Amino acid sequence: QVQLVESGGGLVQAGGSLRLSCATNGGISIIHHMAWYRQAPGKQRESVAIATADGKTNYADSVKGRFTISRDNDKYTVSLQMNSLKPEDTAVYYCNARITTLGVDRIYWGQGTQVTVSS
Repeated sequence: QVQLVESGGGLVQAGGSLRLSCATNGGISIIHHMAWYRQAPGKQRESVAIATADGKTNYADSVKGRFTISRDNDKYTVSLQMNSLKPEDTAVYYCNARITTLGVDRIYWGQGTQVTVSS
């Protein structure tokens, strides 16, 4: 059973930085994309950043130039470095990955980690 486990959330002042990490466990054959999503209160979950298996990255316009996604293909982990944080970045952040294990291809989600940015 594959699991994604996030860590690194917390409370930070506007302009500060946080680094989120997502570790995987379980029998993994292939990790395709790895990504971060977020969901603010009363809003839909939205994509923040994605890192493909071939090293390409893509970011939401709202975080470009401030957030950096990185993945370690040997350790099956993904991180999100968040700089110049704004109060509007406050949300629960979720790790997401498309993983093939035992020949089955599916999407996995972490449990979420709270990020709160105070003004």
